Amino acid sequence: MPHGTKQPPETCQARFARRWGHLTRPHVRALAWLLDAPDLLDAASMQWGGRIATLDAVGAADADWLAALQHDPALLDAALGTRHYSRLGLYAEKLLAFYFAQRGVLVAHGLQVRAAKNDTVGEFDFLLRRDGALAHWEFATKFYLLDGAPDAGRFNRLIGPNLADSLGLKMRKIIDKQLSLASHPAAQSLLPGQVDSAQALVKGWLFYPGGAVQPMEGIAAAHNHGFWSTLAQLDALAGERFVVLPRLQWLAPLKVAAGVAVLSRDALREALALQFAAAPAAVMVAAVHEANGWEVEWRRGFIVPDDWAEQAAARRAAGKLPQ
Repeated sequence: MPHGTKQPPETCQARFARRWGHLTRPHVRALAWLLDAPDLLDAASMQWGGRIATLDAVGAADADWLAALQHDPALLDAALGTRHYSRLGLYAEKLLAFYFAQRGVLVAHGLQVRAAKNDTVGEFDFLLRRDGALAHWEFATKFYLLDGAPDAGRFNRLIGPNLADSLGLKMRKIIDKQLSLASHPAAQSLLPGQVDSAQALVKGWLFYPGGAVQPMEGIAAAHNHGFWSTLAQLDALAGERFVVLPRLQWLAPLKVAAGVAVLSRDALREALALQFAAAPAAVMVAAVHEANGWEVEWRRGFIVPDDWAEQAAARRAAGKLPQ
């Protein structure tokens, strides 16, 4: 690199590999990502009024603990159980609950509040004992694509790949409704004491057209990010080898043993054309390279049907997404 040339910033994948490349078990990698990935939202931004939680920095003891789980994952496997997780959010919650329980701070996880037998008011994601105080944390792991110009403060242009929600909708629901659950009369008999604070912990990735990040007030500067592209734009993407990522592998950057189904650009195009013809839903892919017998992600993003933006506009016009 010539003298005086600024070194490009480290990618999300390179940062994770530098710190956690020795972890190869998928559940352990996902847990490490949850603990160490940058927050999606800027907790210090006035946008959120102090309602955003952040985990303590991962220290040497945590790193040793994760390495021990890599060597023997029996405790983690037992906590996850044998069930098939169809919801990524529930899977991420279970991983984080395991961590909080192992650290001795978990008071309750998934505690439902009912006004009557068939009337569920809400659910506490986590009740935690932190520094002697009782904290209520709502937890979300979210993936949003920027459609159009950023609308900082509203975040309605950051929309889910399934066109069903936006970051703005999600955060308004959390802050306006979910974080006030402790004040509901039906919650009083369930709580072990007064809730001293209520905050949201939000992890995830944001995806930008072509991968060009557009900074927004309220979004953490170091957030994890990738690209989104229509199928017609596939030839413009960097990379020649791709893996389609199942939903439960959306958290940590992919590292799998060589031999997994790796698709060339042409094979990916054919597979997605068939998939979109049957079900026009966005698909997350990882661009990978081979390293010492492993396929390792170096970039990721969503490939969407060519009319995805038009679908989003139609849903806005119909009132199914905010303007």
